[in-house]
Formats: sequence, structure tokens, C-alpha cells
Amino acid sequence: MTFNDKYKDNVLLTKTFNFALNIIDFTSELQEQKKFVIANQLLKSGTSIGANSKEAQNAESKADFIHKLKIAIKEADETEYWLFLCEAHKDYPNCKNLLNDLSEILKILNKIISTSKMK
Repeated sequence: MTFNDKYKDNVLLTKTFNFALNIIDFTSELQEQKKFVIANQLLKSGTSIGANSKEAQNAESKADFIHKLKIAIKEADETEYWLFLCEAHKDYPNCKNLLNDLSEILKILNKIISTSKMK
């Protein structure tokens, strides 16, 4: 069984997992271009979004669930910063698709948190 098979009904986990795979590909390209610092930062923050979202699935309480998703948002915000730097610099590969995917993930995370707070 693969991750996508196991979590196919969980939009957040599916999107963050696929985003992490795309981040791995993008940072591999950066490393080939010897852009190690930003590649390492992006790899850490970009894959952490899904890891924290996954961890939230086993939260001990609603407050813990929300807290873990807020950490995922912080990681997503950091990832967005690094991607904005890549987008702004002429010597970095195109990352528009990653920024678009990240925007969608942030919307999902924010919606889940706001809905969870209402319950």
C-alpha cells in the first residue's frame, strides 16, 4: 500500500505529500546548480508541512490538533518565503507551480483550523 492509497480520502495529506515530492525534485535541481543553502532550507520546510499535517491526525485533543496544523502553516509560510526568493532571482528555476500548490495547501489548512475552532 502506498501513501496515496492509504490517505486518498484525506485531501490535505494527499496534497501535502505530493507537494513534498515536488519540493524534493525542485531542491534536487537547486543542488545540481550548487544552490545548497536555499535547497536545504526549502527541503526542510517544504516536507515538514505534510509531516506536521500527518502528525495532527493523531492529536490528543482538538487543541493539539489545531496546534499541529498551526505548525504546518508556519512551515508553509517559511516555504513560501524561500520560493518567493527563488521566483524573484533570475538564476533560479521556475517555481510558479509550487507557489500555486502551496497557496492551495494554505487555504485548506486555514479552513480546517477555522472550522475546528467553531466546533
